[in-house]
Amino acid sequence: MSAAVGADIESLCSKCGDVWHVVVAKVGEEVVKVQCKQCGGYHRHRSVNGAAPAAGKKAESRPRVPRKVRAPIERFATPHVAADLSKPARTYSPRERFDIGERVEHPSFGAGVVEATPEPGKMTVFFAEGRKVLVHDKGVGPTSLTRPPPFDHTKSLNGVGDAPSRVGRPAENAGGAEDGADVADSDEASLDQNA
Repeated sequence: MSAAVGADIESLCSKCGDVWHVVVAKVGEEVVKVQCKQCGGYHRHRSVNGAAPAAGKKAESRPRVPRKVRAPIERFATPHVAADLSKPARTYSPRERFDIGERVEHPSFGAGVVEATPEPGKMTVFFAEGRKVLVHDKGVGPTSLTRPPPFDHTKSLNGVGDAPSRVGRPAENAGGAEDGADVADSDEASLDQNA
């Protein structure tokens, strides 16, 4: 006789390792699902003493069929075109033009082979880590952009030496002490009028 739903049962918990559980579900007389009293996790019933499952289950099991052996899958494919070994590998530069089959030495991706030029200014290159789309043939021409000459900061817009010698507030009391006395008298006069 098996335990009823809601009854305590010994079952091995794979989460916390505890053995005390509560029966949650049964199929016929067989306990199928239990809940751990320690961690609260639900799982299939695993007998602690290694009791074999019901005899009905053994009769239903089929013999194992050996799997077909598959060919190993390469992690990275091989290039679609053969490398032209008659020419040396060239260092990658977006300004230079590359042809299909040429070998390219990239500073980040390493050695590669040009596989295709899908559109003007772009090329597909096969590297050991995979295919990359790179720009090429961006040399000086009517459609290419050129870098402007660097700005010379030593020259001002007005000409050399035209910058003011001193920048700031004009000096107070530039006219002497007498001018300062006149300013003070005029300040007192304006205060008397406002009062």
